[in-house]
Amino acid sequence: MKKLVLLGSTGSIGTQSLDVIDSFPEEWEVLALSANSNIDLLEKQARKYRPLYLVIGNNKLQEELEYRLDDLNIKVLSGAEGLEFIAGELEADLVINSIVGAAGLKPTIAALKAGRRLGLANKESLVIGGEIIARDYPEGVILPIDSEHNAIFQILEGEEARGVENIILTASGGPFRNHTREELDHVTVEEALKHPNWDMGGKITIDSATLMNKGLEVIEAHWLFQQSYDKIKVIIHPESIIHSMVEFVDGSIMAEMSLPDMRLPIQYVMTYPHRRPGKHKRLDFVQLGQLNFQEPDYEKFPALRLAYEAGRAGGTMPVVLNAANEIAVAAFLDREIPFTMIPGLIEKVMHKHDNIKRPSLEDIYLVDEWSRNIAREVIDNGILY
Repeated sequence: MKKLVLLGSTGSIGTQSLDVIDSFPEEWEVLALSANSNIDLLEKQARKYRPLYLVIGNNKLQEELEYRLDDLNIKVLSGAEGLEFIAGELEADLVINSIVGAAGLKPTIAALKAGRRLGLANKESLVIGGEIIARDYPEGVILPIDSEHNAIFQILEGEEARGVENIILTASGGPFRNHTREELDHVTVEEALKHPNWDMGGKITIDSATLMNKGLEVIEAHWLFQQSYDKIKVIIHPESIIHSMVEFVDGSIMAEMSLPDMRLPIQYVMTYPHRRPGKHKRLDFVQLGQLNFQEPDYEKFPALRLAYEAGRAGGTMPVVLNAANEIAVAAFLDREIPFTMIPGLIEKVMHKHDNIKRPSLEDIYLVDEWSRNIAREVIDNGILY
């Protein structure tokens, strides 16, 4: 049996990864699971899959989890050190990193350093640490799980990198693509959390609504596929049927298409380099009828522009972009700032930063902390208004 370590098992990607495992119960053994604080679901998963290790991100919950699972022979760890241990020290055939946010970088590096095959759904690992990963772990095997990057990965199998003219990332446009600028001033948290196509966690859903999620994916694509930012385009595709496209130098364009279901790219990563029959609903072109496309509105959704600016600046600027965005999204979800202030806060923090070229891992985490502190200071002092 192949052995799996699953980071972020109680989130959207984590639970769907376990759904895929349930389709191949004789092929996978779960070595370890992790969650940030959802102790109830993690306990249920532990009782079903019987891993050797659990990691709970909140250190205060470790003792309670140990008490609940006293009847099972499972080692319970906590915090960042626990994540790095299960990602790098266990003899796994695949490590899936579906942690949300900058906290995913260290376990990503631990897995790559140990030579593990990495199924990556934590885009922040490459957004803030792409330069270090490309420099220090060029032989690392990263299989992207995000539907857009998974699509590009499939398309480029067997193709020469020099034959790529453009990478075209598709974006649904989120729930507000047809809103006016004035309407965006008044959107609620509840409206922003209603994504038209995908079932995702709260933070990623808000990122999709601002188009920051697509911006982060642009930076991720730069590092995954070693293409310049001028060759990475974004197009709005409301149906989310084409998950991304690649235009080649001869004018050919290849697309990967399917109904929006994250279990499909997850299964591709888990069975790679082979394809296996899936239980996913199939695409019916006649029923679908048509596909639509439009240019992104960079004025109405400036987060996408900021991501390109941060990516092109390089160094620690993407770290600032990501950290300020995490604080801004949390503040919006807590109803501290309106929706349209999310990119405004990010831009203010970026303008305050003195970029560090060729950063070390220590630089990244220092800048990450600085950015979060500045973002909070801007919010608390009302400097946004």
